[in-house]
Amino acid sequence: MECWTAVPSPHDDHVGEGQMIAQLHGIDAVREAIDELTFFARTEDLTTEPTGVLAEESIAVSHPINMRLLRRGVRLRTIMGAAILQDEPTLTYMRELVSHGAEVRVSHQPIERVIIVDRSAALTPIDPAHTARGALLVREPGLVATLVTLFERMWEAADELPSEEVDLPSDVERDILAMLREADKDETAARQLGMSVRTYRKHLAAIMRRLGAANRVEAALLAHEKGWLA
Repeated sequence: MECWTAVPSPHDDHVGEGQMIAQLHGIDAVREAIDELTFFARTEDLTTEPTGVLAEESIAVSHPINMRLLRRGVRLRTIMGAAILQDEPTLTYMRELVSHGAEVRVSHQPIERVIIVDRSAALTPIDPAHTARGALLVREPGLVATLVTLFERMWEAADELPSEEVDLPSDVERDILAMLREADKDETAARQLGMSVRTYRKHLAAIMRRLGAANRVEAALLAHEKGWLA
């Protein structure tokens, strides 16, 4: 998947396969590396996008790459930041990939930026705090294995991408959302709904994850915007 946020540079790197670690400066060099890695991918492509939002240009560039991978039977797994739940173009694009066999999860915790192909090569930012500096192309087996382990941990901690069919809240979830406006304490809300405080809080946490809300007030506002609350 192509969604790197580097800026153009007149000094593109030409990386040979024999190099274990190489620096790529500029979006053209990064895209060239991604295109080459995915062109020869045989089994698996692992990708993360911490921001959770893809620009229109990134979607246009990555769409043919990802569809090519899926047609060839390459397993495509992607972890998106929670902001995807509020960005319709990115959400629609990810759901399209899922309909063609991709696996997409949403992380509500901070995740690291990485692309790993066939567990033999990886791309990661030169400077995670300033991704515009470019990327590191890593082929050193030990480092790639460590990045795979990191990806798997992030994957296990993430949630499944909600489908359009299950996007509406259940009756229990609607009742809990209504309690956000009617009850000022969890104990009061749980008692009115006939459930334990622990169960109430568990449902509420799940609802907040689905909405991508940082707190209860935001959850109520987002639920109202989505038409979940009258």
